[in-house]
Amino acid sequence: MQSNGISETTLDQVMEASGASKSQLYHYFEDKEELLREASALQATRVLGTQDRILEGFDSLLGIRKWTEALLLLSRGQGCPLGALVYQLPRTAKGANKEVAEGMEAWRRRMENGLANMKARGELADEAEPAEIALAMLAAVQGGLLLSKSSKSNRPLEIALAMALEHVGQLCRTSHGSEGAPQRRRKPAGK
Repeated sequence: MQSNGISETTLDQVMEASGASKSQLYHYFEDKEELLREASALQATRVLGTQDRILEGFDSLLGIRKWTEALLLLSRGQGCPLGALVYQLPRTAKGANKEVAEGMEAWRRRMENGLANMKARGELADEAEPAEIALAMLAAVQGGLLLSKSSKSNRPLEIALAMALEHVGQLCRTSHGSEGAPQRRRKPAGK
């Protein structure tokens, strides 16, 4: 499914790739939709597992900066395997789409929790809304990953993360503001 895309992958190809017989496949999955749901749940678990490791410390500006650096190292222009499912899954695959949506929401909540901890410690301004900031950051990540994949360059993700980190820095109460924010490289004029 990963190499051909979801809509182009047949159950016969799944059987061939997995070495499973048709009876084995149908023993575990009633139909292709159930297989898609399980595959989506697995992908969400994998992405969240990776995010859990790199979101450690996502409760300070320095921790968020480290997360952005780790995300840039991980992505290498490859895109997000969970985000890719949004575009590949048919609308009729309701169970699979629900798994993807729940995975995205879990990712957003992990980010929100770190931002809420910052606010509880008085590091974020009173007007800062951790849920809204987390949603905006996840949108920046997903958009940056999508554009990075299509351009085969981490540059779009780098810019999106720098902008998100700069925004969080502006909401910080410390006198350091956006200290630790990655500096956006400026392209020379005419390029």
